[in-house]
Amino acid sequence: MAVPIDRHRRSELREFLMSRRARVSPAQAGLPDGGARRRTPGLRREEVAVLAGVGVSWYQWLEQGRDITVSSQVLDSVSRVLRLTSAERRHLYVLAGLNPPALEVAPGDRDMCDGLKRLIDAWMPFPAHIMDAYWNIVVYNDAAALVLGMRPEIVQNCLIAFFTDPLYKACSPHWEEIACRVVAQFRTACSEHPQDEGFQAVVEEARELSPRFAELWDRRDVQPGGQLLKQMQHPVVGALHVESTQLRVPARPDLSIVLHTPVPGTDTAAKLEWLTSPEGRRGSMYPVAG
Repeated sequence: MAVPIDRHRRSELREFLMSRRARVSPAQAGLPDGGARRRTPGLRREEVAVLAGVGVSWYQWLEQGRDITVSSQVLDSVSRVLRLTSAERRHLYVLAGLNPPALEVAPGDRDMCDGLKRLIDAWMPFPAHIMDAYWNIVVYNDAAALVLGMRPEIVQNCLIAFFTDPLYKACSPHWEEIACRVVAQFRTACSEHPQDEGFQAVVEEARELSPRFAELWDRRDVQPGGQLLKQMQHPVVGALHVESTQLRVPARPDLSIVLHTPVPGTDTAAKLEWLTSPEGRRGSMYPVAG
């Protein structure tokens, strides 16, 4: 749906488009460079308009920041011609007053997992793991294996494992209360990608494996991801009280970092330090291979 451009954004929109246009050479756009007749680097306004399939006057008005209406289809065409990155395309949408599209992972950011792995390893002795948009487990630290029972032989999806792993359920005295919030948070994540078959596949598998999940899913409750208070009864060290917090890295919107922090006023921190010590590892029922 087309909307008028907010006056507050017009100046930034004008400067942004001019700067992006100046970066694209005629050769990059598949045009002759114009030789000595071209006074400035980059594309001319009329060239952008033609390549984007919009009127020359309309594009000139857009770049001048006039009070006109824009649509996502037109902005996508302009983004293509100006060779905008995913982040720049989102920025253009915001300046034009439209809801921005989802941020795609830039090629240069795809190797961030190594750095994020170092982050959760540095979180020791507290549990931490990384999951993708579908809550598939990407990597976890040793404490997550020792405390949460994350291990290779279970389903590597946090939602499905929550409802199907008997070890986790047995160690969670408030499992039912947490289950309601877990399902509501996953539904919220699904709602951001209503046509994504990946989410649908996870839901279908969870429904098939867990009647309780199916009941909770049919409630259609929603809750944003954030923080959960978890109480666990570990077979070796007893009661553990942690806050589970989901964090996102803007450059990798497809990943979430889940950090578990001991609740103040409890002896959880000391228990986790012992549990991840050599002595504690020998007595744990969730030994880490290697």
